[in-house]
Amino acid sequence: MLKKIRRKVKLVISKSFKKRSKPPKTPKTKTPPPSPPPPLSPLSPLSPSSPIMAEPHHHHHIPQSSPFLFPKIESSVIPDPSPFFSPDLLTAPLPTNSFFQNFVLKHGDQPEYIHPYLIKSSSSSLSLSYPSQFLTSVFIYQIFNPDLTISASNKTDPDSQRRHIVSSFSDLSVTLDLPSSNLRFFLVRGSPFLTCAVSGGTALSITTIHAILSFSPSSSRTKYTIKLNNGQTWLLYTSSAINLTHDISSITSDAYSGIIRIAILPDSNPRFESILDRFSSCYPISGKAELSKPFCLEYRWDKKGWGDLLMLAHPLHLRLLSADDEVAVLDDFKFNSIDGELVGVVGDSWKLKLDPVSITWNSIKGVKEESFPEIVSALCRDVEDLNSSNISTTSSYFYGKLIARAARLALIAEEVCFLDVIPVIRKFLKNTITPWLDGTFSGNGFLYEGKWGGLVTRQGSTDSGADFGFGVYNDHHFHLGYFLYGIAVLAKIDPAWGRKYRPQAYSLMADFMTLGRHSSSNYPRLRCFDLWKLHSWASGLTEFADGRNQESTSEAVNAYYSAALMGLAYGDTHLVATGSMLAAMEIKAAQTWWHVKEGDKIYAEAEDFTRENRVVGVLWANKRDGGLWFAPPEWRECRLGIQVLPVLPITEVLFSDVQFARELVKWTLPALGREGVGEGWKGFLYAMEGIYDKEGALEKIRKLNGYDDGNSLTNLLWWIHSRGDEEEGRFEGGKYCLFGHYCH
Repeated sequence: MLKKIRRKVKLVISKSFKKRSKPPKTPKTKTPPPSPPPPLSPLSPLSPSSPIMAEPHHHHHIPQSSPFLFPKIESSVIPDPSPFFSPDLLTAPLPTNSFFQNFVLKHGDQPEYIHPYLIKSSSSSLSLSYPSQFLTSVFIYQIFNPDLTISASNKTDPDSQRRHIVSSFSDLSVTLDLPSSNLRFFLVRGSPFLTCAVSGGTALSITTIHAILSFSPSSSRTKYTIKLNNGQTWLLYTSSAINLTHDISSITSDAYSGIIRIAILPDSNPRFESILDRFSSCYPISGKAELSKPFCLEYRWDKKGWGDLLMLAHPLHLRLLSADDEVAVLDDFKFNSIDGELVGVVGDSWKLKLDPVSITWNSIKGVKEESFPEIVSALCRDVEDLNSSNISTTSSYFYGKLIARAARLALIAEEVCFLDVIPVIRKFLKNTITPWLDGTFSGNGFLYEGKWGGLVTRQGSTDSGADFGFGVYNDHHFHLGYFLYGIAVLAKIDPAWGRKYRPQAYSLMADFMTLGRHSSSNYPRLRCFDLWKLHSWASGLTEFADGRNQESTSEAVNAYYSAALMGLAYGDTHLVATGSMLAAMEIKAAQTWWHVKEGDKIYAEAEDFTRENRVVGVLWANKRDGGLWFAPPEWRECRLGIQVLPVLPITEVLFSDVQFARELVKWTLPALGREGVGEGWKGFLYAMEGIYDKEGALEKIRKLNGYDDGNSLTNLLWWIHSRGDEEEGRFEGGKYCLFGHYCH
């Protein structure tokens, strides 16, 4: 589709590129001549009063009836953020699951993947790597080698104990200052250049673990070409003339103040050098992502210098780039990445447009009346077994799943027109949810900690491993998503209860759904969701060599879907719109990076991995793992199940590709021959089988003798009986948004 909505831009540097726009509009700026690039604009010297601080935002406030906060607590397991953030940033809630999290944990010296480079900051220096990949049939990861390391030749403040300081951050960028070296790095995601501002007349040192084979300056001494013995070619650009000398593995400069930009020349391809030359003079210092319109995400970069801005887009960006946007896609200008090829895009802003996703309480297609009796029979048995006093778990995760399981029964009862069981379910939901909201649950509870700004559990406030790490900000959207689902349903069937506990409900939601970023917020902006990768990260304040990670995409979808349902229950259209859009992006990302289709090109270099896997187990920023946190790669039924649960109406959109469902079931079925396979995991496999073989799956589900603790026979029967005659292939999320036919 992308080929149909944009013109290809040929990599012939003598031709000006054409911007993609609606005729008869003309591009806002003319294409600059190919050479020579004008000087870069240097920044003012680094200082604590520098204006490049916290990103300004249009603050979209999700309405709350009162500024409710759960009781405050001083956590004994939360790390101190103050060593790594500038003091002005400490006055507002801080990110806990972000793309740069390693930079602010422990010593701050683990690498992060700032596409297209792995970046590592340590010992008052910054190293960058254009990573190669290590490939097996079980996992893929990118190898960090410090291809180039930049530092000051002599520290200006040898007594400084800080390796680096985060002086600003946004959805699309983070700025790292090295106070002892007079260096400021603008780490903007998707920039083909690493950009550094040097102040104070600082002499620079650039070292490499490789050997320098050749080192060529331009006549103006504002560009240097560096060829290494590992086959890499690097280009270095400066805003004014700089004197550089080198030996076998190091480069040094005289005193210098200004901008330095460094870029890999992909595959040492000389055709790409002229493109990097052309766009070397315009550099981004930060960027923001705005949810400006329904199902539209807009990127805007704050740039300096002269000319047009060149950035890189990952495969999902390219699928979503709007045909209305005045950007030029350089189809052949590509960088390698674990996330698929990164392609050049020229433009100061992008618009990403998604198909709308229907947020519905009940099944999208409906259940045929002839199926009601079987569902009602199972429903009566499942409701009869509800007993809040029999719940033994105090885990926020498992307790939340039990709440959501019961809430599903209420909605299924409505859909099959059997309302007799609603009072029993309502009582169960009130007895289980209310104690978590009013603080009377004896075994655990939600509390608020102020160092980073967010919810912790009572158990998690003293034990970092309790509640799957909820106390150190792991899996917040998973746990809270289940609670929000139960709250949404209970507020729907008991509006009086909903009104009473609305402040607490919104506080749970705001922990991971706050959109604003300012000092008066209680929670950081979109704690888990990454507006550049377009999916969530589950891991919080734990240092990992491969960055953030997420296992279950379906539980992430459930979180935003449940928030949207809560918006429906409370008549909050803004919450519905925001939850719907985040769910839509999470679904697209899951289908792009977690669902591995036969012949898929996303992991093109990893043929063995693509052949042997239909789903990724744990997706890391810098790694793809076939294993799970709780199961080895061979337990395929678990790998399928963790990407399916909980089974909901929106599951139909997540698994809209019928052919992929076939592939996934075929890949998983042999695992059922292993001894000890749980009945609960089988249920999710049969649910997927029901997408294309309703009768076969139904027969298997009827023979199950156990279910996942968040699932039930009623829910599985509802799912199978709400399957229509599926068409092979894929429908987009808006297939059942029929109003779209009347909006042309």
